[in-house]
Amino acid sequence: MKNKISENPKEFILKKSSEISGKNIEGYDFSKGNDFKKIVESFGSTGFQASHFSKAVEIINEMISEKSKIFLGFTSNIISSGLRDVIRFLVEKKKVDVLVTTGGGIEEDMIKCLGNFVLGDFKAEGKKLREKAINRIGNIFVPNSRYIKFEEFVMPVLEECYEEQKKTGKIFTPSDLIWKLGEKINNEKSIYYWAWKNQIRVYSYAILDGSFGDMVYFFKSKHEDFLIDISNEMKMLNDETSGLRKSGLIVLGTGTVKHSILNAHLYRNGADFAVFVNNSQEFDGSDAGANPDEAVSWGKIKPQGKAVKIFGDATMIFPLLVAETFAK
Repeated sequence: MKNKISENPKEFILKKSSEISGKNIEGYDFSKGNDFKKIVESFGSTGFQASHFSKAVEIINEMISEKSKIFLGFTSNIISSGLRDVIRFLVEKKKVDVLVTTGGGIEEDMIKCLGNFVLGDFKAEGKKLREKAINRIGNIFVPNSRYIKFEEFVMPVLEECYEEQKKTGKIFTPSDLIWKLGEKINNEKSIYYWAWKNQIRVYSYAILDGSFGDMVYFFKSKHEDFLIDISNEMKMLNDETSGLRKSGLIVLGTGTVKHSILNAHLYRNGADFAVFVNNSQEFDGSDAGANPDEAVSWGKIKPQGKAVKIFGDATMIFPLLVAETFAK
């Protein structure tokens, strides 16, 4: 016996909808030629992350037009990649006001002044690379000779800072050390050369998390009274947000970089503008994967602030963002 259908399924499937207004979903029409500017403009009506990209362009351009103090944060892998040259442009041309990064984000800029990184393969076998003393960062290869040269460069700088500490009592903060390294590297390809030259502060709570930390370990083994002042670094970064009329932040990646910039904005009851680019998810409750609205709940982004997160690879996204904003 067949089951009787008590209601008409057509009423569920073809339920009458409300009409909505808004931007129609349309992509770029290549029959009109290959117009790069129009292709990027079409992202706004494409949907998904393309439309988040378009919103990020709008937010960054508003940051600029509102003369906001712009905080740029990035993790070390950003500097491992060719994005190092994009960030160097922003610092050289004084397009941003404050940088925040990790130890690797400092040292790898310096190391690239001493020797090239080379495109490799994600699938390269670690055992074979280790035998050849080649370090792999994703699909980027870095011969260990680069780190040997880095040690030869860093040790005299640490010695100079140590002698100043003994003579004057001055304890260097990470940002002081970064300026000193930028001065001594004296290379126009370096982000931190331009940061020193243009007096743009670079903060790094995690400056010891990498090869530079190894160098400090070796140095401190001989000079146990050598100190680095992290507490003053924290105060200086937090003070950067004090009394600002408008504040904007752009963060590539996550971790301590994202958190330290956001936390500094607690002291002004939130940033006005924020753009995040990362692939982290929010489901484990980490700050890394948190969406902008979670930062609003903490007072790190203003409730009326403009913010967006783009899920994606910054190596592709950030050059396009810069092309549509700072480089215009």
